[in-house]
Amino acid sequence: MAHAEVPFVPLNQGIRMMFYLVSPNETSFKHLEEVPDYVQKATPFFLGMLVLELVLGWAKTGGPVIRINDGATSVSAGMLSRLPQLFVRSLELSSYIYIWNNYHVLELPWDSPWTWWLTFLGVDLGYYWVHRFSHEVNILWAAHQVHHSSEDYNLSTALRQSLTQQCASWIFYLPLALAVPPSVFAVHIQFNLLYQFWIHTKMIRHLGPLEWIINTPSHHRVHHGRNPYCIDKNYGGTLIIWDRIFGTFASEGDKVVYGLTQPINTFDTLFVQFHYYPYIWGKFWKAPGIKNKLWIIFKGPSWEPGKPRLGDRTLVPKVTGEEVPHNPTWPLALQAYVSLHFLLLLGIYNDVLDTKTMLSQLTLLLMTGYIIFTLTSLGFIIDQRPKTAILEMFRCVLFLVLYSFGYVKAVVPLLSTPTEIFVSLSALYWGLQTLGELVDGKNKQQ
Repeated sequence: MAHAEVPFVPLNQGIRMMFYLVSPNETSFKHLEEVPDYVQKATPFFLGMLVLELVLGWAKTGGPVIRINDGATSVSAGMLSRLPQLFVRSLELSSYIYIWNNYHVLELPWDSPWTWWLTFLGVDLGYYWVHRFSHEVNILWAAHQVHHSSEDYNLSTALRQSLTQQCASWIFYLPLALAVPPSVFAVHIQFNLLYQFWIHTKMIRHLGPLEWIINTPSHHRVHHGRNPYCIDKNYGGTLIIWDRIFGTFASEGDKVVYGLTQPINTFDTLFVQFHYYPYIWGKFWKAPGIKNKLWIIFKGPSWEPGKPRLGDRTLVPKVTGEEVPHNPTWPLALQAYVSLHFLLLLGIYNDVLDTKTMLSQLTLLLMTGYIIFTLTSLGFIIDQRPKTAILEMFRCVLFLVLYSFGYVKAVVPLLSTPTEIFVSLSALYWGLQTLGELVDGKNKQQ
């Protein structure tokens, strides 16, 4: 696989990038093609901040703030959410370009600070309504629930993104396309996303007067809570002023309990992404009459016939503050195994993203399939499902085949041979496990 050179991001700029502390001068571009992939360039800073949170969390609590099973599931969801970009532009950007090219009525200057700041506000307001509708419309919640499915709250939670949310989010940004050039929009849609990474932490308690204006960890902790006072509050992206204006703001109060009101209790990344769609389908068919069937789709997630649009809040499961996240025990050796293979996959994943313009569509499809296969198999190991051994054996064998043809390689060239030996031993181990399961199955049948 060919390698593309990833542009170096100076440390100072990279840190400021994560907090939206950039100026119009350094982030204004005339042509869309000139706009950097800021999200991809931020990868080292994501990792650096994750490590910093781990160190500070350990120093503060004496233990890890990120569980391997939950953290791996969150990062897996983030990886899945970006896979479509290997083949096409995001719907948010492609639809925006279409409206701009065919229907814009005014062309604001791309190099004006006024345009930059107007777009900053416009994108953030658009995000507020994207986010709010994603909680208040059941079919949109089916996508967004992915982000809320973690019962932990840390920086890895920020990466737990939906594969399907962009199918509807693009609509809310289209008014900007009537006047704002795509190159300016493409900058802010990325920075709005990057800003929301750092607010997913419990390490920062309160930011004083800034709490009145910007979205902070305290505000966003409320948003991720399943306490009754937290439900459907604090939708803001970068600014919290929209929640204060539109009446959806709540301050952090009682201990926040995180996650969905009905926890899913699994680390299978595909289940996390798609389990809610069959649930809607089931409710749709059971609902009496076409009107109620449509309301199942377009009203709130907990709506039922005879209930308010957003459902009956009194039916939300009570929270005591003593809830314990789903965290089944699993052997330390398996934890180390999953961690090593996950790090290996992260290197492959970033390599594919960096070189996507140099790869054929067939190669991209092959690598996408391998990435999804690996995330699924590792999730099965974490869940300790039956028949995991045969799935993981085939995955390791597939890695060795792809490795021999040059489709995948070790992140560090010096580790090429150790990587090949490690995966070969992994395939052998799971092969023996599969053989043992077959023998046990035959003995039980006799």
